[in-house]
Order: sequence, then C-alpha cells, then structure tokens
Amino acid sequence: MIEPEQVVERRTEIVFPNDANHHGTLFGGKALAMMDIVAGIAAARAFRRTFVTASMDRIDFRAPIKVGEFAETIARIARVGRTSVSLEVELWAENPANGERRLATVGTFVMVAVDKDGHPTPLR
Repeated sequence: MIEPEQVVERRTEIVFPNDANHHGTLFGGKALAMMDIVAGIAAARAFRRTFVTASMDRIDFRAPIKVGEFAETIARIARVGRTSVSLEVELWAENPANGERRLATVGTFVMVAVDKDGHPTPLR
C-alpha cells in the first residue's frame, strides 16, 4: 500500500483544439475528467481495488491551460478511511517551448472502494 502524501500517479497530455472552449483554453469539464481519471488510477494502484468517485470537493481553477500546452495531472493520497480514500489532485500547465509551468487547477477527490456488486468494501 502507498503511504499518504506519496505521489501515486502522474499523467501528461497535450491540450488539443477539441479539448478547448471558445477562448482557446481547456474546458473545465475536461480538466475535471482528467483529474478524476488520475485519482481513480491512483486509488486502484494503491489499494488494488475497484473504485468509484464519491465526490469532488473544493475545485479551484487558478489559471487557464491553452491549446498546445501540456497538462500534467498529479494525484496524492491525503486520507484513508474504512472504505474510501481522499486524494489531492493538481493539474499543471506547461509551455512546451520554454518549460514554464503554472498550477492551473487543484481539488480533492473522494473515491470509494466497491465490490463486484457495487457495494462499498473495506480497504484493509
């Protein structure tokens, strides 16, 4: 099992025009989807269980990510409960030409471990 606060998952993508709004920046919904996927993978790798998203708490959009920039999503375990795990997830923007990075979005995702019938199951 992964220790809390340890980085358990990273994923980098490039923002394409079909990921963007009319301002040429990443859709908020797409950003949330990217973060949710990485949180789910992180939880599954840490506990070797199937997880579903229970909640997305306090999502802060701090800076836009433009078309053509890299978007790196990083998930860390923050808290472990009986059947759930909270993950702090960051979404970073990176300019591919000069490497400049900025924190774009942060949020907390709560994932619940479920059994084959979809019922919550203990993590330990």
